[in-house]
Amino acid sequence: MKIQSQKDFFSGLMFTAMGTAFAAGATSYHVGDAARMGPGYFPLLLGILLAVLGLVAVAGALTVRTADGEPIGRAAWRPLLLIIGANVVFGILLGGLPSIGVPAMGLIIAIYALTLIAAMAGTSFALRPTLILATILAVGSYLVFIVGLKLQFQVWPTFIS
Repeated sequence: MKIQSQKDFFSGLMFTAMGTAFAAGATSYHVGDAARMGPGYFPLLLGILLAVLGLVAVAGALTVRTADGEPIGRAAWRPLLLIIGANVVFGILLGGLPSIGVPAMGLIIAIYALTLIAAMAGTSFALRPTLILATILAVGSYLVFIVGLKLQFQVWPTFIS
C-alpha cells in the first residue's frame, strides 16, 4: 500500500505513539470506572482517543490521494530550539537552579522571558507587541494562579520582594 500523504501518515504515527505511551503510563495509576474515576481514568481515555485519532489519520494518509504526496519538508530547527529553550528558561527562572547559583526570579520575570524568547521563533519579531502580550500574560497569570487559585510560589525575585 502506497502512502498518499506523507504529512498525514507521519503525524498519525506520532499521534498513535504518543497516545499509546500516555495510555500505558496512565495504567500505573488507579483507573477506577466511570462512576468512581481514579487519577488514571482521564489520562487513559485521552491517550486512547489520541491513539485512535492517529490511526484514523494514518488510514486517511493511505487512502486519500493528494496531488504531490505532501512530502515532509526540512525540520525547522531554529523555531523548535527557541520554543523548547523558552520553556526551559521559564522553568529555571521560575524556580531557580541552586546547583549553579541561579536564584528564582519569580513568575513575572519568567513569563516575560518565555514570551520574548518564544516570539523570536516566528518569522517576524516586533518588540512592542511582544511586550504587550507578555504584560497581559503576566497580569492574567498573577490573577488566575496567585489571586484566584491562591497558589504559593514566588512572584518576584527575592531581592525585590
